[in-house]
Amino acid sequence: MRAPALYSAAGALLLTTLGAAPADSAPAVPGAAELRGTAVAAARAGARGVDFGACPAAEDLPGTVRCGTVSVPLDYARPDGPQIELTVSRVPATHKDPDNSKRRVPRQGSLVFNPGGPGDSGMYFPLIGVLPEWKRLAAAYDLVGYAPRGVGRSAHLSCQDPKTFLEAPTQAPTHPSETYKKERVERAKAYARGCARRGGEALRHYTSLNNARDLDVLRAALGESRLTFMGASYGTYLGAVYATLFPSHVRRMVFDAAVNPDPEQIWYRNNLAQSAAFEGRWQDFRDWVARHDDVYGLGDTADDVLRSYEKAAAQLAVKPAGGTVGPGQLREAFLSAGYYDDYWPHRAQALSVYLKGDPQPLIEQAGPYPETAADAENAQAVYTAVECNDAPWPTQWEVWDRDNTRLARVAPFETWDNVWTNLSCAYWLAPRQRPLDVRTGPGEVPGTLILAAERDAAAPYEGALELRRRLSGSVLVTERDAGSHGIAGGPNPCVNGYVDAYLLEGRLPGRRAACAPHPEPEPRYASPATKSATDLRRPV
Repeated sequence: MRAPALYSAAGALLLTTLGAAPADSAPAVPGAAELRGTAVAAARAGARGVDFGACPAAEDLPGTVRCGTVSVPLDYARPDGPQIELTVSRVPATHKDPDNSKRRVPRQGSLVFNPGGPGDSGMYFPLIGVLPEWKRLAAAYDLVGYAPRGVGRSAHLSCQDPKTFLEAPTQAPTHPSETYKKERVERAKAYARGCARRGGEALRHYTSLNNARDLDVLRAALGESRLTFMGASYGTYLGAVYATLFPSHVRRMVFDAAVNPDPEQIWYRNNLAQSAAFEGRWQDFRDWVARHDDVYGLGDTADDVLRSYEKAAAQLAVKPAGGTVGPGQLREAFLSAGYYDDYWPHRAQALSVYLKGDPQPLIEQAGPYPETAADAENAQAVYTAVECNDAPWPTQWEVWDRDNTRLARVAPFETWDNVWTNLSCAYWLAPRQRPLDVRTGPGEVPGTLILAAERDAAAPYEGALELRRRLSGSVLVTERDAGSHGIAGGPNPCVNGYVDAYLLEGRLPGRRAACAPHPEPEPRYASPATKSATDLRRPV
């Protein structure tokens, strides 16, 4: 499931009974040839460096950010074969201590960020240094973002005409009929065919393994002997793959909102786990709205709030708001509230006034924006290609139908929408890989920092525990009783203190540490005041 831009105890128990993704005839993970190819590409990139200059207008970045490109092989087994260009952005270290204007902070190198997806661009990341929570890091590090292969101008990948991508209004049945399921199966097959037709022979090369190899070439191009990296969401899996492939190239790594790297979870079961967990987060949101019934008037119990939501969905099914916001758009808008609780006041206000006769806030928050269609289609194409290429998936609709029908009985909110997002992987036409067995042994890499919100639905907490078990010397910092997807640089000073201590001084807490939750949002309609690296560009 993509984060927007794109679990419960009962659900977790149910997942143990669900069918496994079958092993298919995919080849083993490539090894020696790709490792040699990466070394060749990294040496070339190190010699060339990155010629940073003004950013192209297409990047929509201010003049303070400088941009460049790094050349990487499309296929690392053929380093002298076709090359692709990755776009890179940077703001140099400021050297300014925000706590002492007379002190010049020494530069520690480049801090490279991946925002996840897969399919999201990190080109905006250097802008985050202006925020108070990031100024200490911005003083010591060049903040470096990039667009991974397939994203934006980095060998742009597309699976369908963007003009047809943002279909609206759409339905979102919680318990879809057999007719509706058949329609979605045909759409998934058509999308897979579109990816194969538009991606051509290059399609097979959009993988997490190649993303990690690209990251090593970027490291060399930046002139860094070892990588300092922060990854959010899918970016944590990318970072873990990197640490496994290139342990001697790791300096410091932060894994924010860690996804489960267990090869058995990549990616089919991880999506089942997400669907189960979103039910719990949907409950959290409705509980909050119910506590503020005096503000929103949507009901003083979570069940009453659910009935208000269902009433709105039923009305939108008959008469879409603004002609474009139907039940599908409503579901997607409220899914984002499961990712980030700073959305809660906005979504509750929009639902409240819609039911009172004013649809405009809901249209603004849930309606499609045609000007974003090309970026959204590109992001979905890369997401699909990477996840479908990375691992075996069930190839029979009956397996998907069985597993998700069971899951939807206890986790109805997001289960089927998650299926439709990923179902093209059942009919994928490029070769599948087997996931890398992510792990590092004692002393292979320096200590790393894992961050997790205990009730994060997009990256269920078990993933952080599994990553800690697999990366020797890693330390987990947990934000208790909280569920934001990505917590570095956000509103919790306790979390930010651990991040600063690690990235600035190399200090880690004990094997595990915990922070109290950040305050719940105030029940009012207002713009969020603080952004994390994960959510700097996401719309409200």
